Amino acid sequence: MPKLSQRGLSMPASPIRKLVPFAEAAKKRGVKIYHLNIGQPDILTPPSAMDAVRHTDLKVLEYSHSAGFESYRRKLAGYYAKLGVSIDHTQVIVTTGGSEAISFGFMSCLDPGDEIIIPEPLYANYNGFACAGSLTVRPVTATIENNFALPPISEFEKAITPKTRAIMICNPGNPTGYLYSLEELQALRDLVIKYDLFLFADEVYREFVYGENKFHSILSLEGLEKHAIVIDSISKRYSACGARIGMLVSRNPEVMDAALRFAQARLSPPTLEQILGEATLDVPDSYLADVNREYDARRRLLVERIQAIPGVVCPNPGGAFYVLVRLPVDDADTFCRWMLESFDHQGETVMMAPGSGFYATPGLGRQEARLAYVLKQEDLERAVECLAKGLEAYNAR
Repeated sequence: MPKLSQRGLSMPASPIRKLVPFAEAAKKRGVKIYHLNIGQPDILTPPSAMDAVRHTDLKVLEYSHSAGFESYRRKLAGYYAKLGVSIDHTQVIVTTGGSEAISFGFMSCLDPGDEIIIPEPLYANYNGFACAGSLTVRPVTATIENNFALPPISEFEKAITPKTRAIMICNPGNPTGYLYSLEELQALRDLVIKYDLFLFADEVYREFVYGENKFHSILSLEGLEKHAIVIDSISKRYSACGARIGMLVSRNPEVMDAALRFAQARLSPPTLEQILGEATLDVPDSYLADVNREYDARRRLLVERIQAIPGVVCPNPGGAFYVLVRLPVDDADTFCRWMLESFDHQGETVMMAPGSGFYATPGLGRQEARLAYVLKQEDLERAVECLAKGLEAYNAR
């Protein structure tokens, strides 16, 4: 029998989706599941954007430009201008989801065997994309005791080797919800300039920032014109996860030229979804303001309820719609599976993403789980009740 590639054998399973078979089995038993494992919002996609697809008068579903429709890219440049970021449409490539933007960015800037430094906990798929590109993730560990703030810059410097080509952050963070301060971003800016590295920033959740906190894009920092590469997407911002429309944004012409060649190799991003994406840019600002308020209310409810559970440690996130919590269990992977296989409270249970999959360092996150507050508030109330009852039953076995 032919052997699989080493990359195929090494590709990690998603902590977000690996428990799906157990959830499906629970549903067949009649158990209702509250899905806090995945960032799939229940917020309505803007109706006007959906109508733009429904009412298109296309007679032939053609390819677009490999970088995406020029009209869309010009409107995206206008969107960034509202954020205080000056770019033109040639500095944007529309991708098939933020995932493809990460892939194009990695392949354009790093060779097999190169290293990329990423603060952990990290978005699990960064490990997967690095594996697919035969890259090495060099993690720098943030801690729950410090609310997952950026680790000291000295720790980043210790991780730099002759093979280091880039640093990557997610801001606001997935899975932690941590929002980087301007001072933290400036420290990273100085570091990548000092060592002549790329700085990747996944800014997909930038619209979801709470309280007095303020979001800062790396594209707004002086001196990073050749270093900064931004990953973006409409998936979360406009609750359009299934549209698979993302963007790769950089002012570095060499990066964009290389990324465009990868984009040409896959021909073009999807046409109908680009129509939807372009239409989202005409959605009133009130849509995002309303969504932000709703997520903020969900955040406050979830954090308050979770912090009231004995033994659970739950930071208060500044952005996105996730919390990474520490649970009073021996092993969160086992516990999350047990919640689906062996437990229900009044015919209900909760599905979570085990924390170990959000680390690159083996053995870390074994008592942690990510919860996504993407459900309406009454569902979050019930989900937290299930979690509390589940912890009590699990530890009493």
